[in-house]
Amino acid sequence: MSDSTRISRRSFLRKSTLFGAAVGGTSIPLPGLLAATAKDRKPVKPVPVILATDIGDDIDDTWALGFLLKCPELDLKLAVTEFGKARYRAKLLAKFLQASGRADIPVGIGPDVEPRGDGPQAAWIQSYDLGSYPGKVHPDGVQAIIDTVMGSRSRVTLICIGPMPNLAAALTREPGIARRAQFVGMDGSVRLGYGGSKTAAPEWNVKAAPQAARQVLSAAWDITITPLDTCGLVTLEGSRYRRLLNTTDPVVSAILRNYRIWSRASKSQTDPEDRSTTLFDTVAVYLAFTHELCKMERLGIRVTDDGFTLVDDHAKEMNVATEWKSLDDYRDFLVNRLLGKH
Repeated sequence: MSDSTRISRRSFLRKSTLFGAAVGGTSIPLPGLLAATAKDRKPVKPVPVILATDIGDDIDDTWALGFLLKCPELDLKLAVTEFGKARYRAKLLAKFLQASGRADIPVGIGPDVEPRGDGPQAAWIQSYDLGSYPGKVHPDGVQAIIDTVMGSRSRVTLICIGPMPNLAAALTREPGIARRAQFVGMDGSVRLGYGGSKTAAPEWNVKAAPQAARQVLSAAWDITITPLDTCGLVTLEGSRYRRLLNTTDPVVSAILRNYRIWSRASKSQTDPEDRSTTLFDTVAVYLAFTHELCKMERLGIRVTDDGFTLVDDHAKEMNVATEWKSLDDYRDFLVNRLLGKH
């Protein structure tokens, strides 16, 4: 496939919104979180999680952060920036957490490397002083990842929704984190590409830093990923989206304010008063506590130098969400959680 035929995640978000179809299958629930009916579920201790995010480029990271804050199954211990633009991303994390009433959550700043500068949500943090954040701000986000994992009494789930150079750096600095954590990521393309294409594509989070992705996706931890096959089909529109427009919930309000700013700055063709863009990253948050609505396959996945994720029987095996059992049920679940309805 030539470069001209490949659709990047960023250009796709600006140009279109995806539609998905629900398909049947079986799921592989996470240990201790079996897919039972709500009335039969026993209370479980929230899973400690770290969010690694390139928030501020595509708007779906912001949706995913808001979704995570509304999931009682997850206990966010650290939100750390990934893939450059370190202070811009850290300000977005801090202000969003503060606006959501969660300034108790520490923020980790990734290395100040390329790419540098701001992004399409810069207007929201124009006058925000990172030093005013009431919570802890870790200037060395890589070390903060290591310290959080190694200091936890229970296994930490790393939710990664961006390229992975900082996670790769953490593994290099302290390989022992792979024995004390599990990885859940929005990564790759197995059988479907962008827009539900029947041709797999080099997905952005892998393609942007393939060497880092290869290191992270071959490490010793248990790995679960949502490739474009599932996460690339998630949008909200119609009555579901109107429910979000009509709420005064502070988390949803912060998401929508950022979405409107992002839409203007990125010249998106998707109207924030009508529908969402594709909410890729929300599915990684979902898979951090249940696989109930997804068909999961245990596959060996190999990362190529040009960012493809190929099925390879000799590669590291991982849990891959390859199909939806019911995409509409997931859309309903996502909206209900954002609105605080469990």
